Amino acid sequence: MTHSTVSAPQNSGRPDSPTDAPPTDSPLSQSLFLRAARGEQVAHPPVWFMRQAGRSLPEYRALRTGTAMLQACRTPDLVTEITLQPVRRHGVDAAIFFSDIVVPLVAAGLDIEIVPGTGPVVANPVRRAADVASVHPLEPSDIGDIETSVRQLVGELGDVPLIGFAGAPYTLASYLIEGGPSKDHARTKALMHSDPGLWHDLLGRLAQISATFLRVQLDAGASAIQLFDSWAGGLSAADYAEFVLPHSQAVFTALGDRDTPRIHFGVGTGELLDLMRQAGASVVGVDWRTPLDVAAARIGGVTPVQGNLDPVLVLADWPVVAEQVRRIVAEGRRAPGHIFNLGHGVLPDSDPAILTRIVELVHSL
Repeated sequence: MTHSTVSAPQNSGRPDSPTDAPPTDSPLSQSLFLRAARGEQVAHPPVWFMRQAGRSLPEYRALRTGTAMLQACRTPDLVTEITLQPVRRHGVDAAIFFSDIVVPLVAAGLDIEIVPGTGPVVANPVRRAADVASVHPLEPSDIGDIETSVRQLVGELGDVPLIGFAGAPYTLASYLIEGGPSKDHARTKALMHSDPGLWHDLLGRLAQISATFLRVQLDAGASAIQLFDSWAGGLSAADYAEFVLPHSQAVFTALGDRDTPRIHFGVGTGELLDLMRQAGASVVGVDWRTPLDVAAARIGGVTPVQGNLDPVLVLADWPVVAEQVRRIVAEGRRAPGHIFNLGHGVLPDSDPAILTRIVELVHSL
């Protein structure tokens, strides 16, 4: 497969050592996305969309025809092309690495299949001590294809930053315990409270897996990372602080003192935003339920925010979308930095042309 390079200067200024941040005066370091993520003043918010790599794009669907999701995620040429597609089409200010949160779990030896229309399905749910013992550490050598994919992407993207990502320990645990997607995460919460020792053992193992997955991406040249805790919003603040925060914090701590933005995002986490910041986030992702000015105040007014157009509104008429985009940009000015995004992922039925218009509008503001 061949790749066409996105329209961006190719002198990225990236240092020889991939574990170092790019020089502060390099074009990559001075990108709109990285400057906003650092809380610097920028002319307008940068834009990227969660799940922009795929989902709504016809070119993605054509490329994925006949290829299972997990196979696509482990094929560097496919990962590279799919990640580049929305950068070319929409002119977004950052690329998000095309993968899935269960990829490192499968690489660590767990039997998981992504079933179309359902999501991840775990062959042997993790509910007992023997099950937890089967969750083995992830080694960098297990994911050499991920390193290859990131290095290819960095070469293609030039001065467009690449965001690496991983699932947070709680969200990974919920899939393993429930055996797949769940609306109430009943088994997860039951295990958390009934056997705290086993719970912390499991999440400690998952923190190691997530951290290794992220470190490989950063070492290969990713400019930022996002830790997705998609289902943490179903927890009380007290439960999050006791059972989840220490393990998310362990992921961020394991990344060392790299000078790279660390975005932390969850759905329905309006009451957890400051705890998620305390876990180690340098940028806090906000879903559509909490206005950005309110979110900025909740996290102390010193941390950049990301968000937060309701993904459903992308399906509305353009005047409605434009009004909401302007509102969100205005609210985001109350934070020291604002990265425009949706409040969750792009819906499959979204019109790509509307996403492109959103990028153009935000850039015009």
